[in-house]
Amino acid sequence: MTRAFLVVMDSVGIGGAPDADRYFNSGVPDTGANTVGHIAQACAEGRAEEGRSGPLRLPNLDALGLGAAVRLASGIDAPGLEADPTGFWAAATEQSRGKDTPSGHWELAGLPVPWDWTYFPDTVPAFPEEVTQAVMKAAVTDGILGNCHAPGTAIIERLGAEHMRTGWPICYTSADSVFQIAAHEETFGLERLLKLCADIAPMLHAMRVGRVIARPFVGDPEHGFTRTPHRKDFAITPPSPVLTNWVQDAGRKVYGIGKIGDIFSMQGIGRNVKGPDAELMEHLKHRVAEAEDGSLTFANFVEFDSLYGHRRDVSGYARALEWFDARIGEVRATLRPGDLLVITADHGNDPTWAGTDHTRERVPVLIDGAGAGSAGLIAMADVAASVAAHLGVPAQGPGRSFL
Repeated sequence: MTRAFLVVMDSVGIGGAPDADRYFNSGVPDTGANTVGHIAQACAEGRAEEGRSGPLRLPNLDALGLGAAVRLASGIDAPGLEADPTGFWAAATEQSRGKDTPSGHWELAGLPVPWDWTYFPDTVPAFPEEVTQAVMKAAVTDGILGNCHAPGTAIIERLGAEHMRTGWPICYTSADSVFQIAAHEETFGLERLLKLCADIAPMLHAMRVGRVIARPFVGDPEHGFTRTPHRKDFAITPPSPVLTNWVQDAGRKVYGIGKIGDIFSMQGIGRNVKGPDAELMEHLKHRVAEAEDGSLTFANFVEFDSLYGHRRDVSGYARALEWFDARIGEVRATLRPGDLLVITADHGNDPTWAGTDHTRERVPVLIDGAGAGSAGLIAMADVAASVAAHLGVPAQGPGRSFL
């Protein structure tokens, strides 16, 4: 038997989505957005010098085909990413209409989203009255705070003190299909926040809102507020079996790393570990060392997106890419003969772009363990079919193996 490791670099898009003109950031269409390409250009031009310097250096990812995938997807030559690939690579196009985490991950796992998500309007209030009343009833409060679109760090700075004074949960959303609740871990209580999100999630899911997210924080008005690592996503369960189910149903082990367990509601996943990206990389290295023959390890590294993409921090994003490249080189060095390592992404989040939301882009598919070559332009769902083919398990859905 062989093993498979599917690693998602959250938001590391490569431009070129054919329908990008239908998606917007602050009224600007996503046409031309290119997360990797524009970061590489900024680095080469000396516009990403905070905590790093010079051209973007990603020797491992570029050797696997990252620069080539950028060129194929979008026609952009990314400075510093000019290697002749020694790995197997492709550029994948999303079919689902959302440019969000569940849409991208479900499709990578073989299931294009079969419906339109519900999005809340960028108005104040943003939420229907029945949603507000349901939250108040579940939280046993006389009101909620926020009720708007907002970045998570900004809204807790703005409303954290009032939240501590009133005990009302801070409820907000974004351009994604998401309902987020921020609350203080100590004054409101972490378990109370998690129960609140669990209690209202069925109502939101019935409305086709993709995720209810608990966003705990700590701190005080004098010293400021900080989000903690105890975030939890309550996501809609995929309506059909996905890659994790296919593998588990074949009697194999499936391990989740990072947000994977939340995204798939633990469907087909035997065990999941969470934490900051540095810890998750250690978990990935451990799984490469210890995972059983025939197993699937499915990992998400979220900090590209959460810490740098949404905050439009080009230097920070470049630093994160260079950190990941060095660490994934260590992972590659310990792969066994017959292992398959697939590195991809779920959407874009161009830190040079307008607004603060995801950008509609194609994503790279970079493979170690399948020789050298290219599958060209593929569908996102082909990733799942290819991983299943490598593991020798039956696949479902529209994807086709390119291996």
